[in-house]
Amino acid sequence: MGVAAEATETLLAGLESALSRRDPDRPNQLISATVEVEVEVDPAAIAAGSRLAADRWFCWEQPDRDFALAGLGSAVQVVSRGEDRFADVAEGCARAMHARVAEEPAELPAGAGPFWASGFGFSPRGGSDPLWSSLPPALAVMPELAIARGPEGAFLTASIHLEPGTDPDESLGRISGRIGSLREAALTPADPHPSAATRIFGRYPPHRYERIVAAAVERIHSTAIDKVVLARELTVEAPAAHDPAALFGALRDLFPSCFCFCFGTPEAAFLGASPELLVRRSGPVAATVALAGTTSRSADPAVDDHVGEAMLRSPKVRDEHGIVVRRIERTLRPHAVWVHPEGQPFVVKVGNLQHLATPIRAQLAEAHSAIELAGFLHPTPAIGGEPRAPALELISELEGIDRGWYTGPVGWMDATEDGEYCVGLRSALLRDREAHLFAGCGIVADSDPAAELQESELKFEALLPLLAG
Repeated sequence: MGVAAEATETLLAGLESALSRRDPDRPNQLISATVEVEVEVDPAAIAAGSRLAADRWFCWEQPDRDFALAGLGSAVQVVSRGEDRFADVAEGCARAMHARVAEEPAELPAGAGPFWASGFGFSPRGGSDPLWSSLPPALAVMPELAIARGPEGAFLTASIHLEPGTDPDESLGRISGRIGSLREAALTPADPHPSAATRIFGRYPPHRYERIVAAAVERIHSTAIDKVVLARELTVEAPAAHDPAALFGALRDLFPSCFCFCFGTPEAAFLGASPELLVRRSGPVAATVALAGTTSRSADPAVDDHVGEAMLRSPKVRDEHGIVVRRIERTLRPHAVWVHPEGQPFVVKVGNLQHLATPIRAQLAEAHSAIELAGFLHPTPAIGGEPRAPALELISELEGIDRGWYTGPVGWMDATEDGEYCVGLRSALLRDREAHLFAGCGIVADSDPAAELQESELKFEALLPLLAG
């Protein structure tokens, strides 16, 4: 189903009302309107059925908590790069929201209304490979049309950014056309090509990964580095273009407890199902989860529990996990009244993998937006290393791939600056017939190169069957 005609008419009337209250002397002003729609609406299906070839588009969903967002088009974009990119983007978003004129219900739930779909590269300069050209080091996009669904209802929002020379009537007419053409599309994969084969290849042979892990272990023994995360890349070349919307649909079915995301551009799409929350801001409270330590699953429940328990008791895994918990605590403490990690770590079972997790909460001492908090925490030792600076130098020296947005923060921030960001794990960059997959492992003093290679293969298995099947 789509959006009822009555709701779209109400939305347009609200947008006209907001436009009539704009300040004609302001050179830049954001105008938005929000209406409640049917709770059965599927934001991702509407994004899939209504996106234009020139659109940036965004889907975000965690099915287990019945929360979903989607965005179409770009009313405003904020772009940055460099060490200050999080602060720059946060400031740009705040500036765009200043003096917004809105027609919307009172006390909208988190995520409803205009929001910023945003993503950041792992490194301050982002991806230098042309593959990442449409996903800059720091990007926040306010969609022209946004759909949110959660336990408190579903909402449709339209946003217009008036700049010098913008014709308000022309903008309203264009948005009216977009609203009238909203429709859902089935998020189902196309039938495989009857004869052509899919090709899977790596940038480097697998044994090279064992060599760089061994080199990292040697460096850990001879320097002050405690942990470093090293990643691999695989490419899946299909007979026809990969369909990001269909893949997103498969991810949310397979990984309902994960943060399923898709950030699309006219040239590419970065998508995944991340088990790792980087940060969630709800007013004065920030929440995150230290997630480090990975092992396999078993179809036999007893064996599955035994494997998870063995990970929980492993000194190597507990050491790797503890490094992440302590860094997050140290990072949040200067910005918080209190920081509270929850007791002992526990096992989280997600798809074909099990992880060790420790939730952490903090009461903020002063106002910081969700984007600022993501900047404080990124990169955690779970995807970079510890200590941070020498670990990042070692990644640059040994890894040999361009991570781009892989392991960078991806997520959203609403008009109140609440929001949530996951770490861009279990992810792939799609460009036409090629899908570039990434997987990394945390290397510590007693890491075994062959075991780390096997763990990376397990992590590839999250997406590889969907792309190569």
